Amino acid sequence: MTVEICPVTTDNWRRLVKLKVRDDQQNFVASNLFSIAEAQFGFEDEGEWKLSPFGLYFNHEPVGFLMYGLNYGHSRFQAFIIRLMIDEQFQGQGYGKAAMKLLLDTFRADEKLKAVGISYEPHNEVARRLYAALGFVETGEMLDEETLAVAILR
Repeated sequence: MTVEICPVTTDNWRRLVKLKVRDDQQNFVASNLFSIAEAQFGFEDEGEWKLSPFGLYFNHEPVGFLMYGLNYGHSRFQAFIIRLMIDEQFQGQGYGKAAMKLLLDTFRADEKLKAVGISYEPHNEVARRLYAALGFVETGEMLDEETLAVAILR
């Protein structure tokens, strides 16, 4: 399966904000509109993070959304996956896993990145299993009431 990761642009953002998760998953992930706004204004934690939002596409159709941040000066992880969402119509088909593998390969190619962080709702078992299968290990810490997990790249 080939998933494409394409930057959010003036041409595609409207289609991406229409993507949504199932009603029972609303508490697991912020809306894509909020994420795109957050990418414009960022956040600070141990320095400034450069946030990058992306649409996930399969056969030129948007199936999800992904956003990560880079902060080469962070002491524990220099990349942080802030959002991963797959539209309710496309869940369970491997798009999230394919996108994560592609993103992690991109991170591994950047020698400045030693570790990647991710956080998720403690009750999101699907996310927990997916991220563990990709090499993320829970640290036992909470980050804004979410479980923190880290993957060591090198």
